[in-house]
Amino acid sequence: MKARTQLKAVVMLFALLAGVCLTLAQEAQVAQPPPPITFADWKVVDRTADQIEYIVSFPSAYTTPYPENDIVPIRILIPADTTGPVPAVILMHYWGAQDLKVERSLGAELNRRGIAAILLTLPYHLARTPKGFDSGDLAVRPEPQLLIANMTQSIWDVRRTIDWMATRPEFDHARTGVSGTSLGALVATIAFGVEQRITHAAFVLGGADIAHIIWNSSRVVKQREALRKKGYYEGRLRAEISSIEPLTYLKNRQDGRAFVIGAKYDTVVPGSSTNELIAALHDPKVLWVETGHYGGIFVQRRLLREVASFFAAEFNAKEYIPPKRINAPTLRLGAILTTASGFDLAAGLDLLRLDRHGDGFVSFLVTPRGPQLFIGRKIDSRISMGFTATKKRVGVGLFWSTVL
Repeated sequence: MKARTQLKAVVMLFALLAGVCLTLAQEAQVAQPPPPITFADWKVVDRTADQIEYIVSFPSAYTTPYPENDIVPIRILIPADTTGPVPAVILMHYWGAQDLKVERSLGAELNRRGIAAILLTLPYHLARTPKGFDSGDLAVRPEPQLLIANMTQSIWDVRRTIDWMATRPEFDHARTGVSGTSLGALVATIAFGVEQRITHAAFVLGGADIAHIIWNSSRVVKQREALRKKGYYEGRLRAEISSIEPLTYLKNRQDGRAFVIGAKYDTVVPGSSTNELIAALHDPKVLWVETGHYGGIFVQRRLLREVASFFAAEFNAKEYIPPKRINAPTLRLGAILTTASGFDLAAGLDLLRLDRHGDGFVSFLVTPRGPQLFIGRKIDSRISMGFTATKKRVGVGLFWSTVL
């Protein structure tokens, strides 16, 4: 019996040491640059009076079981009237993107300011989507090793893109930026931490502490439940994916200029994670949008102009001053149970915030039984209690909602 106990202890110790060694190897992997390659020449695919568009592709340094995912396509938008090397910004999209319209719009804003834009397709998205899946389906899976693999591939793709940029005389290699939205912001954050050639960065609706995001985000409920069934909790997940945690690498960056755009009522990337990112950066510029993760679409053009203005100013050694805030509609989806009308599904538009944290609010609701007004305060992350009013009755109720 004693021998069996000792053997079990030895096996557990070996497993622990193996896990430590694996973690160290993963840390080295995501932080190491990809091996050098010879790149194909780019090709012109469109030309206007304002812009020239090129395409080029190269093999990803990280290989997966899906051949289509292992080819990295990039599109390059350069101001047509450029006469010398120009600064450039690598742009990365959000999780599940069906197109690159947002990145193209930002690219046009950058071009108008004399800056090139490089549109990078992230792993498992768009042209890199394996057959039988939708764009982004395989990007966030409930398995730590797959999360690490996907993020490692993403970072290596960014760094290989910069390797390609280094071969082109059209770019000013001393002024290289990166910008991403949501998932793209997480990739950009790690890239900024490990890649010293990136001098400027803009993170839109991003954050730090990936384990906390996964454990609290309204966007990854199925993935989180699958992890729970496998015995994971936030602390265990944090320990196992430490090699792709932005905070692991941002402490090494005391230079560079950064800009963070956060949504004040974000439930996809919690505000605490955005604040952790802000605290980890060296004197970043910060802009808060008065809405949730998806509400920024209503002020999208304004946000893109601010990102472009940040790069235009900071690339030229001028200080960018962001607006104090940008107001945007706060939209809610959920269900309401009231003494006035019973149970209903509801979509809401916040009309008024009763405190600076947004815990108290007034929302106009559209329900199958007609419009309602809700005045209440959060008692939980998603549940609010308050008063409701219909055309005929006033009552009290509970409103379960997710902020978009």
